[in-house]
Amino acid sequence: MAKITVHHLQVSQSERIPWLLEELGVPYELKTYRRAPLLAPAEYKALHHSGAAPVIHDASTSPGLVLAESGACVEYLARRHGGGRLFVEPADPGYADFLYWWHWSNGTLQPAVARAMYVRGSGGGTEDSPMRAVAREKLARALAALDDQLGRTRYMAGDELTAADVMTVFSLTTMRYFSPYSLAEYPNILEYLQRIGKREAYRTAMAKSDPDMKLALGADSPKPLL
Repeated sequence: MAKITVHHLQVSQSERIPWLLEELGVPYELKTYRRAPLLAPAEYKALHHSGAAPVIHDASTSPGLVLAESGACVEYLARRHGGGRLFVEPADPGYADFLYWWHWSNGTLQPAVARAMYVRGSGGGTEDSPMRAVAREKLARALAALDDQLGRTRYMAGDELTAADVMTVFSLTTMRYFSPYSLAEYPNILEYLQRIGKREAYRTAMAKSDPDMKLALGADSPKPLL
């Protein structure tokens, strides 16, 4: 029986956790929850005081650990159950690069994508309003930086997949169901997403987590949910 239970809110950032565990080869039980109709259902919000995805339960601890926050879940699982794989150690020459992109995923890219969503959802004035201009500039700057990095490396922090990739791909793909934007100007990101889409662990995790969702791996966004 799997010690790890992943509570996955469908079409959400909790997709990161099954993907991580598939890459690590760590067994887990997956429990999926549908949005009701857009936000998490009450039973999901009751899992953790954050009320947000992801949430994991580790039955190998006593009395059993319940943990939220993507970054915390990824690092906990990789360190405690994955032997530290997908993390770069301080003695490695690429440590600083990894550290930057690992924090960049939720510190820069995801906020930029979310800002564009909130500005659009709140009205945000006309297309040429200052709020929308700022949101577009922040997102474009983040995407240009990533595209430049991926012009030099196969994955974000080098030629091997790391936890930085696991954290970032959601904002480039599934997040576009909520905050549509084009990747047509970023050829290196598009090539990168094709590499991700060919990974057996990614395909397996997404098929388990969101079997009815079309993967957003191309230049154009899917039809928005908002």
